[in-house]
Amino acid sequence: MKRIFFFLILLITASSCVSTKSTLKNVDDNAPDLILKKDNTFAITLFAKDKKYGYHPDYPINIFYRNTKDEALNETRFLNALTGPNGEKITYKRLETCCPFPTKRSDMGAGFLNVYELTWEGQKKPITLYLNIYEKGILMVPMGLGLKKE
Repeated sequence: MKRIFFFLILLITASSCVSTKSTLKNVDDNAPDLILKKDNTFAITLFAKDKKYGYHPDYPINIFYRNTKDEALNETRFLNALTGPNGEKITYKRLETCCPFPTKRSDMGAGFLNVYELTWEGQKKPITLYLNIYEKGILMVPMGLGLKKE
């Protein structure tokens, strides 16, 4: 009896960590599939007009690409396409994983955002971007960043 009770408490606790309603505002399952360029970066043609895009956990950069098995590869494909605002070479590092949300594209039924810090020479303060490998959306360059020239 104690084992059943413990199991039920564990199940309730685990399921309460993720809300049943997503707070993500920019998911678009009808977004076109992402295209890889010869340099193994994503082809990006649009620039965000919303200053929250990528900078706020409710407006992450959705980089779902075929599967989520190699999340670092898809994130690298996106980040390596970016530059600083004047074409500067950026460096980035993953800071943390945060912000659980429900998704059908994960075996556990939940996804997480990966938080990256971007820096470049001459920058006053690093920027933080939220990336989502689980959902699709229109891929854009966040405000304040540039796109590598071919």
